Amino acid sequence: MAITKIQSESLNLADTYAFTGTVTGAGESNVPAFYAYLSSSQDVNDSTNTKIQFDTELFDTDNTYDNSTNYRFTPGVAGKYVITIQMLNTTGTDYDNFRVNLKKNGSEIVQGRGANFNGDGICYTTIVTANTTDYFEAFFYHTKGSSTGVAGGSSPQLSFFSGYKLTD
Repeated sequence: MAITKIQSESLNLADTYAFTGTVTGAGESNVPAFYAYLSSSQDVNDSTNTKIQFDTELFDTDNTYDNSTNYRFTPGVAGKYVITIQMLNTTGTDYDNFRVNLKKNGSEIVQGRGANFNGDGICYTTIVTANTTDYFEAFFYHTKGSSTGVAGGSSPQLSFFSGYKLTD
């Protein structure tokens, strides 16, 4: 039986419908997607932009995040991506300037800034455009006056780097 006209009062959205043909546009796929976190704290020298080695993957749908060598996300699929970086300080010492940086192909494209008050952190989310060869890396910078650390551990919510493709 073919449906030629649907009126809103005749379609019950709570019903279950069985389709025998191909249904297109009914679902979305936000892949590639990854979520990597820092398994142990990483020291960062004062006034040095340092790549954070997010070494443990919670998931990586298309094997696009390198968690052992370059610590970078290389989507391999052109499109727009949501990227999130969160980093927590290991020190309770107050200081005025720290930031997370997102680099695309080695050049900084965005940064989130904050001040540390008793072990604060910063979470930054942005939308970026990638082609098939672009890669993204997360960096941490601070001016505490001495070395400090980015918190890591068994909790994937402490410091992490994640991303996923927006559907077209």
